[in-house]
Amino acid sequence: MVENETAISEEEAAQYDRQIRLWGLEAQKRLRASKLLIVGMKGLGAEVAKNLILAGVKSVTFLDNNKATEESTRAQFLVPQSRLGENLAEASLERAQNLNPMVDVRTDKSDIASKTEEFFTQFDSICLTGCPQDVMIKINRICHERNIKFFAGDVFGYHGYMFADLGIHDYVEEKPKKVEVEGAEDGPAAKKRKVISSESTMVKKTVEFCTLVEALDADWTTDQAKKIIKKTPAGYFLTKVLLRFRTEQGRDPAPQTQTEDTELLRRLRDAVIEESGAGGDMIPDGFASSCFSELSPICAVVGGVLGQEIVKALSGRDEPSNNFFFFDGLAGNGMVDCIGKE
Repeated sequence: MVENETAISEEEAAQYDRQIRLWGLEAQKRLRASKLLIVGMKGLGAEVAKNLILAGVKSVTFLDNNKATEESTRAQFLVPQSRLGENLAEASLERAQNLNPMVDVRTDKSDIASKTEEFFTQFDSICLTGCPQDVMIKINRICHERNIKFFAGDVFGYHGYMFADLGIHDYVEEKPKKVEVEGAEDGPAAKKRKVISSESTMVKKTVEFCTLVEALDADWTTDQAKKIIKKTPAGYFLTKVLLRFRTEQGRDPAPQTQTEDTELLRRLRDAVIEESGAGGDMIPDGFASSCFSELSPICAVVGGVLGQEIVKALSGRDEPSNNFFFFDGLAGNGMVDCIGKE
């Protein structure tokens, strides 16, 4: 779906010089021709927007029907204090555009749930943040069928996740080039023939992704699943708890209702763990206290990973992460895991 734009101007070549040196001119051309939709312009959405605008995509559309409030902008650096009370997407536009005037930044104040399937087909990649689970599943289905690169992510307090579905994705990866040498008189013959040189070659590869509903509804009752469930990141089950909270309450856990929300989160935790058979110690009782609000450092980490994966997907350069990334800010570590694929 990426448009065939072969020329990069001298101004663009100068602007993106370091990136071109890093991932090559062809990859930058593909980025330059890509159109991205970011849904949800709170802290995580702003981080993703910054990273992709600086990377030099063709256009970025911010979609959000909410107003900028003190709470929604605590981790959001694109909205000036003077724009509080305005639409969140529009209030983010000026600073975002100033990051890179060569990228076309647009806004849409609509509700994502009201959009038709045809609306999404104008984009090469879609990144959802802060969306209900049913909306994410619906849009992921559209993207999977239309070969649109799909991403979703959220930050809940000290915890964050990213999910990617690139369908059947082709990419190239740089590998060291092996050459044959002659003249060595000693040593095994195999060592004489295979010597890694300083040269490299580009290797074409293909990887297949599953849909979000397949990943979230993974069957943990099979013999194979029972063998790996203890090795599955706790962030996966925690993400299911938090998305279920959002579905039932129509919002995320809030500091203003922390006592009630903590109790509900624990009940949902018990239900998710029982359904999966993961074991009671997978998510300890104290987890709920670290799931409130978006925190800037967590948004920066998850947004950085999301931005990196979108760049890889659109440029067709380097192996993508398949399919989840979970970040635990309390432990200071992140983990990639593939869930929902046999």
